[in-house]
Amino acid sequence: MLSQPASKYQAFAPVQLSQRQWPSRTLDRAPIWMSTDLRDGNQSLFEPMDVARKLQMFKMLCDIGFKEIEVAFPSASQTDFDFVRTLIEDGHIPDDVTIEVLTQSREHLIRRTFESLVGAKRAIVHVYNATAPVFREVVFGMDKAEVVQLATESVRLIKQLASENPATEFVLQYSPEVFTSTEPEFALEICDAVTEAWGATPDNKIILNLPATVEVATPNVYADQIEWMHTHLARRDSIVLSLHPHNDRGTAVAAAELALMAGADRVEGCLFGHGERTGNVDLVTLALNLYTQGVNPGLDFSDINAVARTVEHCTQLPIHPRHPYVGDLVFTAFSGSHQDAIKKGFAAQKERTTWDVPYMPIDPADLGRSYDSVIRVNSQSGKGGVAYLMETSYGIVMPRRLQVEFSAEVQKWTDSHGGEMTAPDLWALFDSTYLQAPQTGVRYVEHHLFEHPAASGKQHVQGIRLGLNVNGQSLLVSGEGNGPIDAAVHALQSIGIQVQVRSFEQRSTNASTESAHAQACAFLELAPAQGGSERYGVGLDNNIVTASIRALISGVNRLGLVPSDEPADMAA
Repeated sequence: MLSQPASKYQAFAPVQLSQRQWPSRTLDRAPIWMSTDLRDGNQSLFEPMDVARKLQMFKMLCDIGFKEIEVAFPSASQTDFDFVRTLIEDGHIPDDVTIEVLTQSREHLIRRTFESLVGAKRAIVHVYNATAPVFREVVFGMDKAEVVQLATESVRLIKQLASENPATEFVLQYSPEVFTSTEPEFALEICDAVTEAWGATPDNKIILNLPATVEVATPNVYADQIEWMHTHLARRDSIVLSLHPHNDRGTAVAAAELALMAGADRVEGCLFGHGERTGNVDLVTLALNLYTQGVNPGLDFSDINAVARTVEHCTQLPIHPRHPYVGDLVFTAFSGSHQDAIKKGFAAQKERTTWDVPYMPIDPADLGRSYDSVIRVNSQSGKGGVAYLMETSYGIVMPRRLQVEFSAEVQKWTDSHGGEMTAPDLWALFDSTYLQAPQTGVRYVEHHLFEHPAASGKQHVQGIRLGLNVNGQSLLVSGEGNGPIDAAVHALQSIGIQVQVRSFEQRSTNASTESAHAQACAFLELAPAQGGSERYGVGLDNNIVTASIRALISGVNRLGLVPSDEPADMAA
């Protein structure tokens, strides 16, 4: 039980909108993306990235398609300052990419920030100061007028320094820190004052970034706040309205989506949600959510595994295996019912033009993920998952009743061994259960077919001479029937093995692995002639008849049918 009553926490009063518009809107285009991985994300790490890792991350962000990247807080440390200089002096910044740097609203910090940007082609200078009541009153001891004055004086200084450095195109970004806890009227007042001080025009826009520095309310409240600002800001046509949602309540992605519907143009965040406390908004999830709705996000995540491994290397933090879209297990089904539905969905998908597979909102192939890991098998799995892996990994398309039978063998294995079974584990069990069925004394050696012409009014007769090894003794037995399998069944009767064939299927395999190189696969469902439970036998061979005979012997051994003492004249 929680130690404190809920009344300890003050309820957040949302902005009042009488005719909100965002609930009726849908997202039909991607926002402007800005990555904070190298700044906000980096400052949250146990061990901040060194220069080599920062450069690797920066290059990857450019390759993904980010055109705006916040690279450092250059006035905060020499390391950050030097990194900005490295990017500029060593030519790491593509012509179509704009770097962004952060500074507090302090004159000496702003001047130091401009020193770091000398020689840049284009740069966003991001200045901020806190505006919420608890910061004004408790942290800084300033009234509203002093807070506005601090912001506008900083903007005028930035404007002056930008004019003194005409070789660089400067863009101003202003953030009223802790916007979501700031009175809406005061947030509007300070943003309008900053916009005026900068002299924003449609050709010289200002970026107004409205951060959920600490997420304090439900996503719809953030959307209301953004829509209220969107509709009340002066010079709206001269403003790029930006979002910076944090994830304290675990709803940053939802908040960003709703706020984009409410009129925002731009989103700041980190690839996998790194950042202070619970992190910034997760840009991968946000972008791929758009993608699943038919909106091109403008970011390339077609090799998501490479992105994930690079981020893990640079941040030295693992990505959760259930992280949306990229986690190692998000395209993995252990549940038997899920596996069966996915397997059927994949089969039906071949006939569709739009993606519609149960339990899978996105095609893993679009992200460079392999179908090999879509279905995995453990003690909770069913026949669908087993069948899927056997088909995709080894080309074995099992009849439905064989799926049921083999899944029971898999269940016994997982119950006794624990953990999950990989595709090679499944193949080893399938091989030992069917292809190398526990021998009760009968082994296939060879066979030779012969035919008797059909007599008048009678069926064509197929004969077989079957070479076997029975209890260590080589035998040659013969039988006749209406086909090779029927003839082989009669041949086995001569050594006392009485068996019925309940069903027979043969299929070609499309396996490419060494352990399943055969091109023909035969499945025979057998039962003892005197009655009893059925068992499947399976045979693989380049020749379909040989595969069928092997399947017959496999089924005989799995039924545990014991040969009688063979007559001496049958010995080879």
